[in-house]
Amino acid sequence: MHLNRIVLSTCLVVFALVVQICVLARLQLPGAVPDLLLLVVLGLALVYGHTGGALIGFAAGLLADLAPPADHAVGRYALVLCVIGYLAGLAKPDSGQLRSATGPMLVVVAAAIGATLLYAGVGILVGDDAARQVGLGKLLFTAALYDLLLAPFTVPLIMGLARRGENDPMADSAGGGGESPSRWISTAGGVSTGRIGRMSRLRRPGRAARIGSQRGGLLARTGKNRTARIKGVKRL
Repeated sequence: MHLNRIVLSTCLVVFALVVQICVLARLQLPGAVPDLLLLVVLGLALVYGHTGGALIGFAAGLLADLAPPADHAVGRYALVLCVIGYLAGLAKPDSGQLRSATGPMLVVVAAAIGATLLYAGVGILVGDDAARQVGLGKLLFTAALYDLLLAPFTVPLIMGLARRGENDPMADSAGGGGESPSRWISTAGGVSTGRIGRMSRLRRPGRAARIGSQRGGLLARTGKNRTARIKGVKRL
């Protein structure tokens, strides 16, 4: 990964983890906790692709495993976010620009449900059945709901910052600098309009008459000069 990707990803992951531990985890919401760390991984994976998504997901999950007050086995959430980051990176648009918000929202819902199921499945393998005691259905519903409500305020911002760090022209659609396709289209439209305007002015009757008279005068002068030259040659 490039240095700017590493720096930006580290800052976003650390900030999301602090907010999740110090703020979101203390809201005492029913069911699951809004997973801001998961949304950061998703936003970066949709820009960096599956390889970057997997690496960022593993690092973010490992940091969450080591950060207090984590009470589960180290590497459990790292595995979950690594898989989710890889799969989310596969949904990266080829053109680099998202056509609508429907795709990312579906990715968020699928990631929230998939992460909860995968986390509970790994917990069962290591002897942790806390998901069964809380209720897996309730966890799935609340995780998808909380992340879906939080996604519109976080994922576009994260993707915009990632694209700006990549110097991507598509960053203009997310608030970054650079030229946008709409500006290119309007510029092309302005050139075409100006060309059509010039052609229409050339086609005006008065304009055509003046151009014809000018051409006639030039031809007449050219003919006289040629006649003079020919007469001069004959006199010699």
